[in-house]
Order: sequence, then structure tokens, then C-alpha cells
Amino acid sequence: MTDETDDIPFSAELELMEGAADERGAEIARLEAEIAQLKDQSLRFAAEAENVRRRAEREMNDARAYAIQRFARDLLGVSDNLSRALKAVPADDADPALKSLVQGVEMTEKELLQAFERNGLKRVEPAAGDRFDPNLHQAMMEQPSGDVPPGSVLQTLQPGWELFGRIVRPAMVITAARAAAANEAQGAYAQAGGPAGESFDTKA
Repeated sequence: MTDETDDIPFSAELELMEGAADERGAEIARLEAEIAQLKDQSLRFAAEAENVRRRAEREMNDARAYAIQRFARDLLGVSDNLSRALKAVPADDADPALKSLVQGVEMTEKELLQAFERNGLKRVEPAAGDRFDPNLHQAMMEQPSGDVPPGSVLQTLQPGWELFGRIVRPAMVITAARAAAANEAQGAYAQAGGPAGESFDTKA
């Protein structure tokens, strides 16, 4: 009995082998494309999951910081009152009871300020000559001055506070008037009867 493959010409057998190879090559290419697509989808899903996680974490931190911020703002009023009380005490009063009371208030203020620092609440108190930053400072007035550059902070009336990089209360400051405003203010002050060049009383 003769083998059937012996009846197939060599060229036909070669064509069959090439066709099978082409089919396998096409199948491999299809599978590789499918693998690449699945890999791309998995990377996208992983990136999306990471974005969701970060967004949820950021929103949680924002909510926590907002809650602390409100609480800190309320405590700042207490700190201000303690500071005003200490400034109102006469320096030459020798009453032992008053001195004891002042020491107690000072210790309370010190402990409160340390609690602020431990919890990330930082004082914003620009010095004279510092650049005015509208994100941190609130200008209450302008005053002519030859001591600091125009537009910079001349005096801090009340310190500000920031929490985790967010302003809780801006520092209230007096800024040095720019040239045009300074000349106008000096002229108005002179017309009102004040000596030319005299500065305003910031303690009034």
C-alpha cells in the first residue's frame, strides 16, 4: 500500500507548510496584540485606582484640616485676650497678688502657644521691611516712611496664623506708602496743621 503523502508534490507540501506557518504567525500576532491591550488596560485601571486613592486621601486631609482650622481660629481669640491682659498690667505694680496672677496668665499663654506649635499652627508676624504678601498679610492702612521700601511692611498690628500652609488669620499690618500716595498724604497732613514730614502715631 502506498503512503498518500507520497502522491503530494513537494511544491504543494511546501505551500501547505507555508500556509500553516502564516496562520500560526497571524495567531501569534493577534495574541500579542491582545496581551498588549490587556496590559495597557491593567495599567490604566491601576493608575485610576491610585488616583482615586490619592483623591480620597486628599479630601479626607482637607476635611480634617478644615475642622482643625475652625477650632484653631476660635482658640486664637483666647490667645489674643491673654496677650491683651498681660499688656494691660502696669509694669511698676508691686502687688504680690497681682504678680502671682500675671505669672499664671503668662504660663497659660505659654502653654497655649506651645500647643499651637505642636499642632502645626504657626505665627505669621512680618518684620519691618518685609515684602507685603497679600496671601499672608492684610493691609490696614498706608503710612509714609523713609525707613523701609515703599509697599513693604512698616509695622505689624496683629500677628497672623497659618495651619499646614493654609492661612487661618492674616497678619494685620501697616504698609509703607508708595511715592505718589506718600506725597498726597504728607500734603493732606500739612494742610490739617501737622508739621511736614511728621509720621502718624500708630499707637493711637
